[in-house]
Amino acid sequence: MTNDSGDLIEVLNDYLDRGEDPPRELLDGSPDHQLTLDALVRFRRLTRELLADDVAAEPARDDGWVATILANIHSESRAGRSIPLAHPSSIADLSISEGAVRGLVRAAGDAVSGTLIGACRLEGDVTEPGSPITVAVEASVFWGERIRATADHIRTAIESALLLHTELNIVAVDVTVTDVHLRRTGQENS
Repeated sequence: MTNDSGDLIEVLNDYLDRGEDPPRELLDGSPDHQLTLDALVRFRRLTRELLADDVAAEPARDDGWVATILANIHSESRAGRSIPLAHPSSIADLSISEGAVRGLVRAAGDAVSGTLIGACRLEGDVTEPGSPITVAVEASVFWGERIRATADHIRTAIESALLLHTELNIVAVDVTVTDVHLRRTGQENS
């Protein structure tokens, strides 16, 4: 069925991956085939045991920050106040919801590499055109990110998005970094 030991390992691994037993004629054809299968089974069992030991040795992770972000998203997804938009027609009554603006702020901040936006507040009278508005956001950054530079990038991204999509008079974007967390495997800093 196979001549090369690499091919044999690949064929046997395919059977094991599917949870099937290799055909008897493959194993009976050569004692080496049975030995190879036995070695692969032992290797897989040892790998599972080592992985289980590694997981058991890891300290419990505190993913409370994820729950906090999800809670903030839920509460901020409510419409909130209506923010008027100017229109040349006197009969037009256009507005955008505060929830939509918070969503815009969150999307702009989350687009900055290495960050997650937590709470977001629009401080000031957004219902009165031209009123000074301060945007206050809480952010979580990945370990290894330069916090001051990252906060500046968040601020710039939010200011740009609000300038492009709203008519709010933004006087400040306050960014408070409330958490630093580790990247998960596969999300290395680039």
